[in-house]
Amino acid sequence: MALPACAAAAPQPEIPVRGATPGFTCRSQGLERFVGRAATAELGAEMRRASGAKTVRWVPPGSMITMEYREDRLTVRVDAGNRVIAANCG
Repeated sequence: MALPACAAAAPQPEIPVRGATPGFTCRSQGLERFVGRAATAELGAEMRRASGAKTVRWVPPGSMITMEYREDRLTVRVDAGNRVIAANCG
């Protein structure tokens, strides 16, 4: 099957560089205000908006996580009671 020579190529999406999502850069400033709060989907959305991150990664106690840095990701550590104990970008 031959394609017409004048057919326009579909625009290609921008490919993220090293796991980064264009337009999203996490900022850690001010995240300490969330420490002690119960980890919920609503809190995760609030923290994502406050930090500018694209995604939130919840880390319960004893969990193993990858160590690669992602400038578009917020990492939130929680305790056994599902309360936020720390939050940082990466």
